[in-house]
Amino acid sequence: MTQGSRPTLKAIARQLGVSVTTVSRALNGKAREYGISSKTEQAVRKAAEKLNFSPDPLARGLRLNRTLSIGLVIPDISNPYFAEIAKYVEMAARAAGYSVILCDSQENTDLEAESLTLLRDRKVDGLVVAPVGQSAGHFEALQDGNPPAVVIDRHFPRLKLPYVISDNYKGAMEATGHFIERGHRTIACVQGLARTSPNRERVRGYEAALKGHGIPVDDSLVAGSSFSEENGYICAKLLLKKAKGITAVLALSNLIALGILRALSEEDLRVPDDVSIICFDDQPYCAYLNPPMTAVEQNKEQMGRIAVRLLLDQIQSAKGPMQEGIVLPTKLIARASVRQIRV
Repeated sequence: MTQGSRPTLKAIARQLGVSVTTVSRALNGKAREYGISSKTEQAVRKAAEKLNFSPDPLARGLRLNRTLSIGLVIPDISNPYFAEIAKYVEMAARAAGYSVILCDSQENTDLEAESLTLLRDRKVDGLVVAPVGQSAGHFEALQDGNPPAVVIDRHFPRLKLPYVISDNYKGAMEATGHFIERGHRTIACVQGLARTSPNRERVRGYEAALKGHGIPVDDSLVAGSSFSEENGYICAKLLLKKAKGITAVLALSNLIALGILRALSEEDLRVPDDVSIICFDDQPYCAYLNPPMTAVEQNKEQMGRIAVRLLLDQIQSAKGPMQEGIVLPTKLIARASVRQIRV
């Protein structure tokens, strides 16, 4: 073996006087299956360690007729929520011997469609996609399982694709109920991207909590058009001007909440003395705000890891896609951003 060259199975086989096949089977944990003695297996592993051998992923991929790569498409990498999901997808994929190619659709359906085409042209073995969520047409081709795909966070009920999502309805209903239990009756809701499944379900949960407590739903208190900080800022400014008596605001994303906080600060309104707030998706900084912000926690780690597991099951079984839906529970983390109102 020349200096600087990569150690190979042949080099280990030559050193031990055994076949390349024996070395490969021993390193892949198949010694017992093929009658290779434990002595030989240990010798192979010791030689591999001494030579600093690591498998060539390209060669392994060619043998398996795979690229050992997964495509990941998310709507906004600048959003800490999606960044964290991406982290757990990458960790789970790497542990299984796969690399991840990341595309940011920037909440744009056309960019999302382009990303899917790019990743399929790269021959990825599978896709994990958090859709923009407003159009499903470009996902229909994935229903044949070529390549396998799993949808996360946002989904389309009519698509025959496995998905992993949060229980957005119950999360929003619990958050709104938390306001109501503390005496709030005029509760605004700043929503995200209309027609997406999480937004629909969160607004539905908000309205269900109001109705369940005998509070009429006031459509003028629901505003918003994206999951961005700017949307939260603009909507809070407008709501505070046109709606009287708002004592609480439910922000349907963590970025929306940051925009609302900026607007409240400019209006010299204090949290929670003047306006209480709860945001969807707990982030580490929520606990360090002044005051700490009450938030609906989504299990981003489970979402990422389960999505990869569902995808690998499809890749390894070579079966067609199954419309398996997994809904993860949310949890309300109560902090000091909601005050008790005496009624």
